[in-house]
Amino acid sequence: MITQRFLCIAIIIALLLVLSGVGLNRLYPLPINSKAQNYARTIVSQEGEVLRAFADKQGVWRYPVSIDQVSPKYLQALLGYEDRWFYWHFGVNPFAILRASLQNLRAGRVISGGSTLTMQVARLIDPHQRSIQGKLKQVFRALQLEWYFSKQEILTYYLNQAPFGGVLEGVQVASYRYLGKSAKQLSDAEAALLAILPQAPSRLRPDRHAKRAEQARNKVLDRLANLGIWTTEQVQDAKLETVLAQWHRAEVLAPLLARRLKPKVSANQPLITTLDYAMQQRLEEQVKLYVQGLAAKTSAAVLVVENKTMQVKTYIGSSDFTDLKRYGHLDMVRAIRSPGSSLKPFLYALAMDAGLIHSESLLQDAPLSFGNYRPSNFNRGFSGAVSVNVALRQSLNIPAVQVLQHLGVNNFLGQLKNAGLTVSLPAGAKANLSVILGGVGTNLESLVEIYSALANQGQSGKLRYLAEQPLEQKRFLSAGSAFIIKKILQRDLSGKASKANPIAWKTGTSYGHRDMWSVGVNDQYTVGVWIGRPDGSPLPGYYGARTAAPLLFALMHRIQNNKISSIAVKKQPASVTEEMICWPLGGLQKNTPEAQCHRLKKAWILEQNSPQTLVSEQQWESNPLTILLNQKTGLRLNASCLSETARREQKALWPLAVEPWVEPALRRKAQIPVYAKECQLDTQQHEKNFVIEGLQDHSILQSAGGHFSLPIISLKTTGGQGQQFWYVNGQAIETTGLGQNMHYRFRRTGKYQLMVIDSIGQTAMLNVEVQ
Repeated sequence: MITQRFLCIAIIIALLLVLSGVGLNRLYPLPINSKAQNYARTIVSQEGEVLRAFADKQGVWRYPVSIDQVSPKYLQALLGYEDRWFYWHFGVNPFAILRASLQNLRAGRVISGGSTLTMQVARLIDPHQRSIQGKLKQVFRALQLEWYFSKQEILTYYLNQAPFGGVLEGVQVASYRYLGKSAKQLSDAEAALLAILPQAPSRLRPDRHAKRAEQARNKVLDRLANLGIWTTEQVQDAKLETVLAQWHRAEVLAPLLARRLKPKVSANQPLITTLDYAMQQRLEEQVKLYVQGLAAKTSAAVLVVENKTMQVKTYIGSSDFTDLKRYGHLDMVRAIRSPGSSLKPFLYALAMDAGLIHSESLLQDAPLSFGNYRPSNFNRGFSGAVSVNVALRQSLNIPAVQVLQHLGVNNFLGQLKNAGLTVSLPAGAKANLSVILGGVGTNLESLVEIYSALANQGQSGKLRYLAEQPLEQKRFLSAGSAFIIKKILQRDLSGKASKANPIAWKTGTSYGHRDMWSVGVNDQYTVGVWIGRPDGSPLPGYYGARTAAPLLFALMHRIQNNKISSIAVKKQPASVTEEMICWPLGGLQKNTPEAQCHRLKKAWILEQNSPQTLVSEQQWESNPLTILLNQKTGLRLNASCLSETARREQKALWPLAVEPWVEPALRRKAQIPVYAKECQLDTQQHEKNFVIEGLQDHSILQSAGGHFSLPIISLKTTGGQGQQFWYVNGQAIETTGLGQNMHYRFRRTGKYQLMVIDSIGQTAMLNVEVQ
């Protein structure tokens, strides 16, 4: 009976305790929810390294961290010193409390609290005074924690909330500030140091009290050795490390990307980017040093993108975020600027896909007019007949405008926009042929997106800045045209074809030397570089190939030296073949009569298509031209003078504008005989040679001495039609009518190329030297 009575009493007491606990729990719930979101907002690299952090509203720095992001050495030191039985007790260790009580009685003051790690978390959540009432409150909160949360969650809370001095809370931020590294990378000595700091964070701050902190650290090391958690040798080695009084300022990497992503950061977990921490750090330093050697107010922007994933590995929005004189606060990755010639690769690729050209199609680098638009080359000269290959590598302007005229401006811009390129035109302005030479606005970000198509078999992709972003790609170019353009652009910095570590690259320079671009593509990365002045002022003497390309190659070289590519080299698509083609017609050699094949070229052909040479609007003849000849005399005939000996012949003609660069035997005058005398002609004027009168070719002109005595020339033409457009060294200088003279004063000595083109595209040229 007595036993049953005691059992009933025990059950009643237990029930009363449970009910009391439930009641107290309802009356005094854990105040943890208000603290759970109270973190500094952090943006981290793909490895979890902090790129930039923003303190919470109270100015407290607390980096969110999980158990697996902390060194196991720190966890051993923490649990070994603070709470060996953490995973076994229910929040309170009665033996530890009893031991602490005896120690306090003997000392006559409080020297030990006997708190478990759970009880320390309870104190962080709900602070209390050091009294018996406070201790009971702490015990109650600890029991609540153990009831609601797992051991891992309680430990995680401690790792994030423990005080480390000043406005630092949590082991991760303490590790960065006191040691300059992540809590994942701690040594034995550093782990022991951080384990002891929350005991007296102000008194033991290593940046202010290094010796005191070292003594406390050694106390932890001794206990770990006594308990057998660490070996004696391990502890002795750890004691050799001196605690230094140092404070590491928060390192800021990719500051402009961090500013851009700040609205996306939540306070309870870091925002994980795609950036490669080591690459970002190295390239930032390299870009900063490079730009310091350039003119004042110059800045730079760089993007490095992994082609396979479209993840951004390096984001440099300015050369130096802290340099106000270089406008370091302006993000030039997103700034709208003129792209110069950097869109030319996509013009030629889209023209290939449209069946207009192949890699060796004959284009005209001569003083052509496109309505009222007369473009000139960057080097102010002309080369005559050039291939697509040469025109793209040398970034010639006039051939590009010629191709754009055939492809269509709106068609071209529409496909660029669909691929993801940002296109900006002045308010009320309409797109015209100048867009291919920089007459449109875009930014580095979207330019890199479309350049990635050269490495991704024609698919452009949206840049990924966050690990959680999905891969988004769309068809832009055919795999064949992307392959051909990439092959054309693969060369070293001197312009020679490159086989070792091939980089396909293109430069651009905007009007007035305001923007210098260079974008490079290999199988693993696409790298974009912009250099210029953010305020838009010009940089005379600077241009893409001279200023941006050397930085591009330096960055690519550094990336390749530190990253071993695991990306398989793309094979030649089945749609691409190499064939021999003929100039001036552009067709396959095997389909072209030998007499009409003046020059042989090896070309990349897409889908077995070998389009004919593009015909300019000024060229009125069919090509090849069919003529009637008298077999006996070899003279030309027409319907008015046919004879029994007449035969038909076809002549392959070169474009009128490039004839001055063609061998004399292949020009119209040599290929097409004059008409027989008995023929009646209505177009006699077409047979007159278009020539410049007033100077002989390769004349040498001498001045009498002095700048103002340099010679003045007066020239006119015969055999032309319509207006005459005059050029000196590729620069338009005057327009004259039939029979009118062109006057020009030379401004300096040297060699000059004088050229004139008439309304039907006939061209005449002289070379002179002024001494």
